[in-house]
Amino acid sequence: MDIQSLRLFSKEFHQNPYDYYKQIRSHHPFAKVNMVGEGHYSWMAFTYDAATAVLKDERFIKDMRTVFPNEVTDDNMTPISQSMLFVDPPDHRRLRKLVQRGFTPKNIEKLRGRVEEIARDQADQMKGQETIDFISAYAFPIPIQVICELLGVPSEDRLDFQRWSNALVDVTEYEQFEASTAEFMAYLEKLLEQKRQFPEEDLLSELMVAEEDGGRLTLKELYGVVMLLIVAGHETTVNLIANGLLALLTHPEQLSLLKEEPALIPQAVEELLRFNGPVEFSTDRWARESFTFMGQQVTKGDHVIVSLASADHDPDLFENADQLDITREQSPHLAFGKGIHYCLGAPLARLEGEIAIRVLLEQYPNISLAAPLSELEWRQSFIIRGLKRLPVRLR
Repeated sequence: MDIQSLRLFSKEFHQNPYDYYKQIRSHHPFAKVNMVGEGHYSWMAFTYDAATAVLKDERFIKDMRTVFPNEVTDDNMTPISQSMLFVDPPDHRRLRKLVQRGFTPKNIEKLRGRVEEIARDQADQMKGQETIDFISAYAFPIPIQVICELLGVPSEDRLDFQRWSNALVDVTEYEQFEASTAEFMAYLEKLLEQKRQFPEEDLLSELMVAEEDGGRLTLKELYGVVMLLIVAGHETTVNLIANGLLALLTHPEQLSLLKEEPALIPQAVEELLRFNGPVEFSTDRWARESFTFMGQQVTKGDHVIVSLASADHDPDLFENADQLDITREQSPHLAFGKGIHYCLGAPLARLEGEIAIRVLLEQYPNISLAAPLSELEWRQSFIIRGLKRLPVRLR
């Protein structure tokens, strides 16, 4: 199989990547792939063993400034590229410690009642409608309202966040990416000035004065952290809820079992994360040095990514990997990554996913797809696995 001739980021690929992964995994655990055109190749890990090895190997680093010091500097990096997701220790450790106090399991559990209120309010707003776009009516409003309240951001700005977020994570023109980044930064500048003058009891106000090891966030780091939390804080959960519902609707026996045994919902969420998770690919890594990795010669500066989706369908680790099984025990899936960059918001995403699915099935037990599966269109993204729309019938 000539893997470099496969268009792994084509529209056809995004419609059903798992067939591609099944063909690739046994032949190419770790291989070079064609990214966006001739001459643009990256290493990609496809098996679970290769994926976990990349995610934990300190020779694969996140900060481009280390690998390309003459081309990439603080001045020409975007703020989000200076967030904790794209830096290495010790900066990563410092940034994560500043932010993680707002995402401890104990603090997240305190949000359970409010998340429940938001989910029930969104479910109530859908009453009387026969067919809806599930994403815009339910999957998107819940996590964006939660992250807005957590950060202290006006919820009326949430549609702007959706537009900016789409531009940052979807495959789009670079000019659109730059324009959205500039808009996002201009908005944050005004918001942060408002927080300076009138601090409140929210995470954003806390981040502005938080210190770790005697240092505070720089302005660019603050922009980057907030952009990351807003984008990642809702993107992951939107697609967890929407992809999860689609998986259940296309596996009616599993949906019936879940409605009969709602106590399975936490376990079901873990399986939904594995089966068709919200994050298909890891973010960028770079080879810090030249070395041999899984029998392949990696050169300093090579671009490396992980197919989390392929790893989570690896039959060497998951029995009947291509089957949805909400009773599956002990799922060590990689939907939230692994290692030092494991998703900080995982507890929040799990909480929102569990509540959103439970409330939905309680109020709309007869929900069904309102379009053929073949007509559903997946977003073109180098990171996210998510639908553009999900039409459903509520009754």
